[in-house]
Formats: sequence, C-alpha cells, structure tokens
Amino acid sequence: MTPLIDGLKKYISEKNIRFHMPGHKAKDEMKSLTNLIPEIDVTEVKGVDNLHNATSIIAKSQENAARVFKSKQTFYSVNGTTGGIYAAVNSQTSPGDKVLISRDSHKAVYQSLVLGRLECDYVYPKYDEENNMIIGIEPKDIREKLSKDRDIKAVVINYPSYYGVCSDIKQISEIVHEFRAILIVDEAHGSHLSFHSDLPESSLELGADIVIQSTHKTLPAFTQSSMVHVGTDRVDIEKLKLNMSIFQTTSPSYILLSSIDYTVDYMERFGYKSLDRIIKKIDQITCNLKKIKRVKIYNGEDIKDKPFDFDKTKFLFKIDGIIGTRLEEILREDYHIQVELSDHYYCLALITPLDDLEDLEKLKQAIADIATKNEYINQEYKEKSVDIRNMIPKILLEPHKAFYSDKTSVQLEESVGKISGEFIIPYPPGIPILVPGEEITTQIVDYIRCLKLENIEILGLSEDKACINILMSNIDN
Repeated sequence: MTPLIDGLKKYISEKNIRFHMPGHKAKDEMKSLTNLIPEIDVTEVKGVDNLHNATSIIAKSQENAARVFKSKQTFYSVNGTTGGIYAAVNSQTSPGDKVLISRDSHKAVYQSLVLGRLECDYVYPKYDEENNMIIGIEPKDIREKLSKDRDIKAVVINYPSYYGVCSDIKQISEIVHEFRAILIVDEAHGSHLSFHSDLPESSLELGADIVIQSTHKTLPAFTQSSMVHVGTDRVDIEKLKLNMSIFQTTSPSYILLSSIDYTVDYMERFGYKSLDRIIKKIDQITCNLKKIKRVKIYNGEDIKDKPFDFDKTKFLFKIDGIIGTRLEEILREDYHIQVELSDHYYCLALITPLDDLEDLEKLKQAIADIATKNEYINQEYKEKSVDIRNMIPKILLEPHKAFYSDKTSVQLEESVGKISGEFIIPYPPGIPILVPGEEITTQIVDYIRCLKLENIEILGLSEDKACINILMSNIDN
C-alpha cells in the first residue's frame, strides 16, 4: 500500500492551477534540475562538500547567494525557515534573556522561545477594522517597548506578513539599533522582494541584522529550502554557524541544497524579467476585477488607514456574499484552481516568478464568473468582524515554563479562565491564537469555535477538536 503516493497522484491528476506553495509551481523550467533526481541524492562523499563544514562547492554556492541577495554572509537551511529562526534567535541570545516579538509571528518564533528558555514581550500590530486585516507594526510601539525595558536583547518581526502587508522595517531597524538590540526579520514570504523595484524593499536593504527567507515559498526551490542572511556586522557569526548546525539534520538533502543553488542562479539571470511580466499582469487583472460588483481586492490601495507597504504578488481577494473558505472550495471544485489559503473573509493566491500569465487570466475569469452567479451568493450573508482588542490574552507564565509543566485535557468550554498548556494555531497561516502560559478567555474560545465551524484546521486541539490542554497547577483555580 502507498496511500501517500496515491493521494499525491490523485492531486496531480486533477490538473489544478497552483496558486499555492512551493514557488516553482511544478513548471517546466525546473526540468534541468528535476531530471537529475535521484542521481543527486547523495551523501557527504569526496567532492560534494558538507553543509556542516562547508569548504568547497556548498561554501561557494552560499557565497554566490550572499552576492545575489546582497547580504554579508548567507547560510543554507534544509530545515526550512523554522530551523533558520531557531538558529537566529538562539544564536543572539542566552537563556533568560528577553525577546520582543510581533504577536502575529509564526509559531516557529514562539517555539524558539521555548527552545532557548527565553522571556518574551509582545508588540501588537494595527488592525484595519473596516477590512478585517492586520496592517503591520508601528515603529513607535517598538520604541515604547524598548524604552520601558532596556533588557530586551532581540526584536523579531515578520515582513511581509502572509497576506503581503509590510511594516516600516527601516525605521524599526533604526530604533532597535538605537537601543543596542538585534533585529531579526522573518522574511519567509519575501525572498523575491529584492528582484524588482515595484515591490517593497527587502529587509536586508533596510537595516535588519538577520533575515530568514523561505526560498521555497516565493521562489523556485523545493519545499523546506531556506536561507539565513546576515545583514550587519552586529551579528555573532560564529554563534550563528553553531546554531545553524544544531538545528539542522546531520544528513542534509543535496536535492534541497541543489534547488537553492538553482534558484539563486535563476533569479540572478531571469528574476527581474519574470517578476516584471507577472507584476504587469497582476496590475491588469486587479484593475479589471475592481470594476466588478461584489469583488474586492486588498492590495493596500483604496484603504483609509493604509499599511506602510504591500506585496502585490500576494493576490488577496474576496467576493461579497461568499465566506472565504467557501470561495476556496468553489475555485477548487468548479474551476480547478487551488489557492494558498482562505479565512472567513479572503482567499489568497500566491503568485511567483514561475506562474504562467494564462493561469493568472484563468484566475481572473473564475473570480469574475463566480461573482456574477447568484447560485454561489448567499444574499443573507453578513460579514462579521472580530474585535482583536479582546483577543489579547494575559501572559501568566513564560512560554518555556508552561510548555514543560504538567498538563491535563479539558473540554473547550471548561477552559475559560485556565492557563493554556498548548500552542493553539489556525493553519495556515500558522500564527498562534494562544501560547503556553496564556489565559484562556471567553472571546478566544468563541473565536476557536468560529474557526471550527468554517473547517479551518486548528493545531493544538485534540483529534475531536473539542479538548484543550491546560496546566494542571491551574485546574482548581
């Protein structure tokens, strides 16, 4: 029996247009590399170098990547950006240090706190209530936090967000450096930014100390391929190297490493041209779709409280009268188009340099068609708004202390007032609603129920989706 292979074959047979990761989109451009599989699946024999002690071809490839991506030094990660974040955070801190993180950070950032036994504080992004969208971190909020707590050693920000929203990293980096802290940027969704002037600048160009990019998300590398870039001389390189080795397998895949090498070369030779044709097409279909009743495109424009910047390759759209998760189903079932993610409001189509213009045209036609068909529209549907000001849980215990504490499982409705023993994470996008050590509130439980009703996967709940782990020390409180 091969249930995994059979399932993948079934997906392939559907011939869906892929507006989801990985960024290579299984296009023919990859054949020069994929034709070498499985021959390049080797181990550390003479002549092929060793990722954990790179001195020849891997070292040369990393040096080339640093040149192309304009970093001081670049390291390859075959444990994804997750491993890169673990290494970055723990290499620039010591157990007991305090880290300031953006609350909308990926779960890997929170897990790095547990691994490093670090204390944390949060800075909360602004929220566009009219459009139900997080629109970035205010630099003044970073300054306020650092002014009040001079013990903060590192600040971790994501840029751009999963939805394409960009904070003012240049100003944030200046503030962080003023307080002698290290700025680590989770740029998992922005490895393409530096290759076209119509996109936001990469945080490497804006003063970040360490930048971690998921090469597989928006560029043509295989899943789990990532890069860690050093942006300034303020970084302890030797500790970073050591942690990169700790948080990666001792059997790194040459298939993944080769795909990073391929991607660097592809983007140097064809990156601007490929992105230029894609961006022009995005602008065209955005203009066309905005003329259609019920269709809304979120790209940072036409917004009263604009985000600092927006990555237009994150094609974020909705149709009035259709819940986002239902719209994703319609696109897949009736149009053979698979988007990256959906939530209550939006669908996100992830567009990369390897997408075909014909596929973008088909996406435009599908959205326009759905918007004009009454059988898809729920005339009684009213969009609800989530007030995230009531979604800020109290930190009652540091994440690493709660993570290693004894726990028990209770029904979701019985958890209000208790201390979470789990990461509760809608996936995608992988941003925690609850972190170990935080108080569970009625608003949070109601929000989790809402997500469950919309069939959004929630990591951290029991299999039947009805139970949550809480700290046993809190059971009688």
